Amino acid sequence: MGGFAIGTSEFVVMGLMPDIARGLGVTEPQVGHVVSAYAIGVVVGAPLLAILGARLRRRPLLLALMAFYALGNLASALAPNYATMLLARFVAGLPHGAYFGVASLVAASISPPGQRGTAVSRVLLGLAVALLIGNPLATWLGQTLDWRYAFGLVVMVAVATVVSLTRTLPPDPDEPRADPIRELRDFNRAPVWLALGIGAIGFAGMFCVFSYLAPTMIHVTAVPEAWTPFGMLAFGVGGILGSLAGGWLFDRLQFRAVAVILLWSAVVLMVFPFAAGSLWTLLPAVVAVGTMGALAPVLQAHLMDVAGDAQTLAAASNHSAFNTANALGPWLGGMAISAGLGWTSTGYVGAATALAGLAVFAIAWRQRHAPRP
Repeated sequence: MGGFAIGTSEFVVMGLMPDIARGLGVTEPQVGHVVSAYAIGVVVGAPLLAILGARLRRRPLLLALMAFYALGNLASALAPNYATMLLARFVAGLPHGAYFGVASLVAASISPPGQRGTAVSRVLLGLAVALLIGNPLATWLGQTLDWRYAFGLVVMVAVATVVSLTRTLPPDPDEPRADPIRELRDFNRAPVWLALGIGAIGFAGMFCVFSYLAPTMIHVTAVPEAWTPFGMLAFGVGGILGSLAGGWLFDRLQFRAVAVILLWSAVVLMVFPFAAGSLWTLLPAVVAVGTMGALAPVLQAHLMDVAGDAQTLAAASNHSAFNTANALGPWLGGMAISAGLGWTSTGYVGAATALAGLAVFAIAWRQRHAPRP
């Protein structure tokens, strides 16, 4: 439920980009900066809140983070102008990564060793279900009533998450306490940073395409604005398939699964511009773009293997890395569109970032298998 709230809030701006632009009196590329503001909030908040909350037990930490998330989205719903909207989205992004990081650690700690990837993918499944159900619902709600109601929906789900956690997650008196100094020491190692680099660069292509999906459907595919929730729905189907496939791939291929996913991503993103001209080719292409989400559980589980005593910080920072991608993708895509390369240029830009992420993977793989002195 927490993942559903976060996923709906994170991605709903993409579906409501034209509506938010009209409501705030700005351009659609400027609304892309709203997406980036949220992503920057995740980048800043994930390691910061993980360190500040390191000595807390996981149950009260999860409750506090989701309550914070509800407040950030309430501010987004009430933002009177573009400047306050940017600030509200930044604040809303702060608890995102820490929440998912702690939730993933809880799931992995109660799962058999050979099924950690599957357990983490189920935690992240809330994001994919949000893309399938929450995002189209919030997009429809925003188009029918007002875009602010979409964030109101997120607030209600976040509050329900706090209530559900209070009722169902038992305290663990034997839970080991984290040491912030030890976490920082183990975090500052090459395998951790390379894994984060793969996510920050290789995942940007998905956000590059998805951030501008609504205007691409309107201006290139030439469908009415009412069809944009179906684009969100197609992306959600791909997200669920990718989330489930990512856990399955990691349990079988371990770190090698990253290369498989990035190669697949590059191919899918190269095909996207050719598929955008027709709704019947666009929707399957958007499903394929959504499957790139398989990278998230793979890197989350891999970080648990290489982070040592920096489990909380590394797990949270994985989402910081992915939201670096969420900031980088729309920014690069916006520059290409503003330069006159067209809405579908996001596919080529995204493919380039996937290949760049593959290069980072090659460095990490070579370092991991280099002979030790």
